[in-house]
Order: sequence, then structure tokens, then C-alpha cells
Amino acid sequence: MGYRVFLMPKTNRGYISRYFYALLRVNKVSKYEIFVRKELLYMNIPITVTQKQLSEFLLNTAVVRPVFIWGPPGIGKSALVQQFAESLGLPCVSLLGSQLAPEDIIGVPQIVDGLSRFCPPKMIARKEPYCLFLDELNACTQEVQKAFYSLIHEHRVGEYVLPEGSIVIGAGNRAQDSAIVKPMSSALINRMLHVQLKVSHRDWLEWASANGIHPYVYEYITMRPDHLWTEPPKTEEPFSTPRSWHMLSDALNEYGDNLTDEALEILAYSCLSPHHAGQFKAFIKQIKNRYQLAAIIDGEERWPDKPEDRDVLYFLSQSFRSQLIKQLPVEKNAMNEKQKMLAHRAKALIKELSLISLEMAQMVVSKYGDDEGLPGWFMVDIVRDLPRLVERKED
Repeated sequence: MGYRVFLMPKTNRGYISRYFYALLRVNKVSKYEIFVRKELLYMNIPITVTQKQLSEFLLNTAVVRPVFIWGPPGIGKSALVQQFAESLGLPCVSLLGSQLAPEDIIGVPQIVDGLSRFCPPKMIARKEPYCLFLDELNACTQEVQKAFYSLIHEHRVGEYVLPEGSIVIGAGNRAQDSAIVKPMSSALINRMLHVQLKVSHRDWLEWASANGIHPYVYEYITMRPDHLWTEPPKTEEPFSTPRSWHMLSDALNEYGDNLTDEALEILAYSCLSPHHAGQFKAFIKQIKNRYQLAAIIDGEERWPDKPEDRDVLYFLSQSFRSQLIKQLPVEKNAMNEKQKMLAHRAKALIKELSLISLEMAQMVVSKYGDDEGLPGWFMVDIVRDLPRLVERKED
């Protein structure tokens, strides 16, 4: 038994562009079967839901049918299920799929009156209703997945039946998240409702305000909500998720007033994506130096122009760009008076910024990847002025 590589037919490449090659351990398996198995690794649901939407969804579905929650690591799937169970007054029993063997589900055989019967584990065989949370279900081996069939579909393990009112919820990461996942059989998939969770900075900030998240973290995500979560990297390095920001908050709370600049740098780079860690460090420096973006926009302060404050200037420039994208409307005729004042002030600030760093001024107005960028009507005015700014910079 070895590895066989199949190149998908050209007619299919547009549909499965990310599956040009299927590299699987196979033993006389057809190309169609390989394609299906690969598809089962990549669960792509066209509709995603926020934490609040998922809670409402679970309230109306999990009580009657098992639900599987898909999503990248660190976005709060497990915590949300725990909170949902608590809201129903049910204890939550979590099973980590990647660490289970079949006997952990179906139990071990026992001879009773000359007949064999399986005794389910104590943590599953309860007398009162509860929430059974099957975490990392799609990281289980095929044997463990088979052991879950009757538990998920019929709420039964051997002769034991879950108490009436019990609910079953599964969760797992996606293959595109560089996570360890295994194909789920179509039979198992078809036994559950499926929903894909996305990160909502509004939901997270609402939760953070009530759960003791450190003020530095809360203020930073308020200013840079786009830094709350990032795609898992292809290399082995920390990356930003709601969970990693929570970890950073816990560490900052533990340090208290003993936090030094060196400790802050170590903490940030140990939890967050490198780019976000550098930005967070600059944000804290900005707070200590009292450089506030709001004060700069209001004309009470100026852009920092000292060489040692370049990291702060970079952070402020990025935050300024995010604020403009968030507050300026797509259509110019849709502006209110406050937005008109912001647009007028923004043009002046970009000019001032270009005198300090043309690179950062261009960064504010540039479009990156799939982000929305600044409104077209605003860019018309900026592009018209940029040549003069360049000439003035060179003088």
C-alpha cells in the first residue's frame, strides 16, 4: 500500500481549483471515491453565522436534532457550547474526539446472566439530562466515528439511552485551517445539522466587557477589529484568534503594574500573529505617550514625527485607515454633516502625514487584498492631490 497521485480532469479544475492533486493513501480506490473523500474534508457552507446567531440557532434546533459546528481554531466554539448548555440549565460533558478510542464510547463488555452486554462509560451514562459536546469530532478515527453513529442519531449507546431532554452537539475545525482532520463519512454527516461559525468583533467585545478582559486588549480590538482573528498560517507560529487575545489578557492581568516593555513584547509575540503583536506593542506605546488618534483627528495633537516613534506612527496610520473605511459611506451623497467634516479633515491629515512619511500616507489610501478600501469618491480627491504631495515631499 502506497501513495498514488491523481490529477483531476481539466473539465473539473474550475470547480475544484484547490484540489488539483489529491494525495491520499489508497488501495484500489476510484478517482470518484478520492474526490468524494477530499470533499468531505472541506466542508464549505455558503452561509456563516455569528456567535449570537448560533446561540439562537441552537436554541431552536439542538433540542430536536444533533448539530455540528464548523469553524477555525480559537474562535470560541467550545466556550459557546458551554454557555449554551448553562443557559438551558444542563451540565455540559465534553469528549475530545482526537483522544478517544471506540471503547471510550461504547464501553467494555460484561457478562450478566451468561449474556454479554456493553457498559457505557460513567461520564456518558447519566441519569439526568445533559449536553453532550463532541469536540474535534472530525479528528476521530473512522472506528471512533462509527461508535458515534447511534449516539448521535438515536441518543443511544448499546442498551443505554440518553435521558430525555439531553442534547448532542459536535464541533470541529476545517481542513483549510491547517488543522488535523479526517474525512467524515456521508452517513455521519447526514445525521447532523451543519452550521459554520464566523468571528464577530461586536459579539466578542460585548462578551469581553462582561468578562474582565484587560483594558489594553479591549481598547485595541475596539480600534482594530480586523485584528481579532486571522487565517491560520501555513507555518508553525502563533496567530491571532479570540482565544489568543483572551490568553494575552489573562497574562496582562496577572502582571498588573509590574508589566515592563520587555515583558509586553514577549507576551504579545507569544500569543499573536507577528504583525499584530508589533501593532499591539505600538498601541501600548501610543497610550503611554498619549498619542490618541481621536485627538489627532480633532486637531488637538499632530502626527508623531520622531524617528523613535515610527512604530506608533505606523499603528496610527493603520487605525486611521480602518476608521475611514468604517465611517465614510460608499456614496458621497449619503454623507451626513459629521461624515463631511471627517472627509474634509481626513484629506488634510493625509497631506500632513505625507510630509512625515509618504509611504505611510500611501498605505492609508491603498487597497489591500479583499478589503473594501476607501470609497471611490474619496479616492478621486486623494489621487488628484497625490502628485502635488510627491513634488512637495521631494522639495
